[in-house]
Amino acid sequence: RAKEIKTKLGTLLQKPDSTIDFIIPYPEKPEKPPKIQKPSPEEALQWRDSLEKLLQNPYGLASFCSFLRSEFSEENAEFWVACEDYKKIKSPVKMAEKAKKIYEEFIQTEAPKEVNIDHFTKAVTMKNLVEPSPSSFDMAQKRIFALMEKDSLPRFVRSEFYQELIK
Repeated sequence: RAKEIKTKLGTLLQKPDSTIDFIIPYPEKPEKPPKIQKPSPEEALQWRDSLEKLLQNPYGLASFCSFLRSEFSEENAEFWVACEDYKKIKSPVKMAEKAKKIYEEFIQTEAPKEVNIDHFTKAVTMKNLVEPSPSSFDMAQKRIFALMEKDSLPRFVRSEFYQELIK
C-alpha cells in the first residue's frame, strides 16, 4: 500500500518545469489503488501525539505529504517512506540499487530532494553504503523522523486540513 501511495505521490511531485528530467521506471503495471479509508476523528486525534501512527496510516501519510508539499518540505516524508521500503528488500543486488537511488535522490549534496541532515550523519550514512544493509539509512532516517516530529507534526496538527479530520 505504501509503495502504491509513494508511486502516486512520486508522479504528482514531478515538477514539469524542472530542469532535471528525473524519471524512475516502474516495471510493474500500475494497478488501480484501493480507495484510501478516511480515518475516524478519534483515529486522527491519535496522530497529534504519534508521528509513527500518522505515517503508518495511508490516509495520514498522504495528508501529511500534502501538507509538507504546501510547506515545500515533502522530501522528508518521501525519504522516510523510501527508507521503509528499502528495509524490506531481501536481494543484496536490489538493495544496492535502491541504496544508490536513495543516496542520489536525498543524501548527496545538491541532490534533487536533499534532506537536511548534519555532516556527521551524512558521513556515517555514506560509510554504511560501502556495504549496504537494511540498517544503512537508520541514523539518517531517525534524524529526519525527529525533525518531522519536532517541526512538521506540530504545524500539521494546527493546520486547517488536520482540524477538518478531527471534527
